[in-house]
Amino acid sequence: MFDHVVFGVSDYEASKAFFIKALEPLGVEIVSERPGGIELSSDGKVSLCLLQSDEKPAHLHLAFVASHRDQVDAFHRAAINAGGKDNGAPGLRPNYSGKYYAAFVIGPDGHNIEVVCHESES
Repeated sequence: MFDHVVFGVSDYEASKAFFIKALEPLGVEIVSERPGGIELSSDGKVSLCLLQSDEKPAHLHLAFVASHRDQVDAFHRAAINAGGKDNGAPGLRPNYSGKYYAAFVIGPDGHNIEVVCHESES
C-alpha cells in the first residue's frame, strides 16, 4: 500500500540510533542519509524516513510485520536495549486474532512501535 512513510523526530541522532538498532532483527538497513534525515528499508520497496523537526512530533503507532515470532522477540530485546520503554512484551494477542503475536515499545518521541507476526508458531 505505501511506498514510504515520513515523520519528524525531535532528536534525530537518538531516533536514528533507536530505529536502526530496534529494527535490525527485521533486516532494516539504511538506504540513504542526508543531514537531518534518513531512509530505512528491509526490501528496497517500502521505506521509513525520519527527519529532524523543530516541532514536537505527534505520537504515531507504527506496526512492522515479522515473518516469524523470533523476530518479534528479537525486536523487543533490541528496542529495549536501544532505550525504548516496554509497552507490551512479546506474546499472543487473542483479542486481535488467534495468531496475532506482537510486541510494543515506546520510542524516543513517544511513538508506539509494534512488530507483529501473523503466522502460527513454527
